[in-house]
Amino acid sequence: MVERYRQILEKLRKSVEEMEASLAEKAAREAIAAGTDPIVAINEGLARGMKTISDLFDEGEAFVPHLLVAAEAFEMGVAVLTKAMARNGKLREPLGKVLIYTVQGDIHDIGKNIVKTMLGASGFEVIDLGRDVATPEVVSKAKEYAVDIIVATALMRTTMPAQRDIIEALKEEGIRGQFKCMFGGAPVSVAWVEKIGGDAYAATASEAVEKAKVLMAEKRAVANLG
Repeated sequence: MVERYRQILEKLRKSVEEMEASLAEKAAREAIAAGTDPIVAINEGLARGMKTISDLFDEGEAFVPHLLVAAEAFEMGVAVLTKAMARNGKLREPLGKVLIYTVQGDIHDIGKNIVKTMLGASGFEVIDLGRDVATPEVVSKAKEYAVDIIVATALMRTTMPAQRDIIEALKEEGIRGQFKCMFGGAPVSVAWVEKIGGDAYAATASEAVEKAKVLMAEKRAVANLG
């Protein structure tokens, strides 16, 4: 049985690496039939394939069209798996509300999209503002949707200061305490997040889910004390 699970996860990974949406759909259905946890299927199968393509892009061995077609396969597999979760009653009351975006000046969104998918599949309500988003819009939407967590990704060192800007903007409006702020991206580090006053750093999509759960627990603890 363990070998069967391993084969399914491998098939899910390859479906994205080979940019085959139909194969991703088929592998996702196999995963469900075999009783594979959909979260594991996404994280250990589809997301690993997406990371391979993303790394190849960073190394100049894959290009934007490859990213787009691979993302299509990734999303096809995810759609099948999340639908199964809904049928099985795993998608209940949201664990929390998350606003996610790529900072201004940065058009990379593959990593952000994987994190968004993982958060949604794990039970969070996710509002995606997209890429190259200005700080004032982030603050406006965070208030409008009354989110719990703001997640900002920066994939270039030159755009990292925009992560600090969101912290400063929230402070200026006197609402910093209303939101937990989590940051990630290739050049981002724990030291950077601590320096700018963020609440959490996540290096991977699965880590982002775990950190989001911790941040929500902290928010609930504060609310209960109040």
